[in-house]
Amino acid sequence: MIDKVREYYDKAAEAEWNRLNNSYSRIEYNSTVYLIEKYFPKTGHILDIGSGPGRYSLELLKKGYKVSLLDISNNELEIAKRKIEENNLKAEDYYCKSALGLDFLPDDAFDGVLVMGPLYHIHCQKDRKKVLKDTYRILKKNGTALISYINTWGVLRASVGEFPESFQNRGHFQRYIEGDLKFSAEDSFTVTYFTTPPLALEEIREVGFKIISYAGAESFLSGLGTQVNNLYRYMPDVYENYLKSAAEYCELRQYRDATEHLHVIVKKE
Repeated sequence: MIDKVREYYDKAAEAEWNRLNNSYSRIEYNSTVYLIEKYFPKTGHILDIGSGPGRYSLELLKKGYKVSLLDISNNELEIAKRKIEENNLKAEDYYCKSALGLDFLPDDAFDGVLVMGPLYHIHCQKDRKKVLKDTYRILKKNGTALISYINTWGVLRASVGEFPESFQNRGHFQRYIEGDLKFSAEDSFTVTYFTTPPLALEEIREVGFKIISYAGAESFLSGLGTQVNNLYRYMPDVYENYLKSAAEYCELRQYRDATEHLHVIVKKE
């Protein structure tokens, strides 16, 4: 399963860098940066687990943090290193490892941790909890983490415009409402795991984290990719207003349970 995920991201490394440039995915990016600025310590050493090509690591380095990157794909890390060096910045470390292999990292080592991506791909709850327990272990006391899941309720909403053909079988609707969905590489873009906010929050609580807040990365614009792209094209000034407001409202309860990406902010007490 790990090999399948690594193979996918090795092939999609450049596309993964470009993904957050498109007008819809910028909503996710802006909301994530908003949450980091709101909840993370203002200085310190951040570990970016599942860093991909380093979009968030680069932003953190620009803000003056020390940053270490860990990703399953060497190709992703090579892009990250190149982009960081092009900006005359320097990361502390680059680790080409699975999120399931964090045992080499010392206890109480980081002021903040991003776990954005690994839990999208781990079917076994025992393995997901290992990632969460290791994240707890390597965080300093009062350290902050941002933990992300793919949310079936938001994916169901987005499916209308992206893959409605999958719902010719009405039984699939109930599956997405219940969550805990495990897809093979043949059934999805690679091996994937989708869940619901209640299931994700319970999983996180069980390893000892205090949940500070949670948010829907796409906010009130979730599932509106076509409309957002049209706004960007024909009304760019209005698009920017929507983009900023979506980030500011991403934690509102009326939106956060129904977006494709769920971000949970936690602390180690």
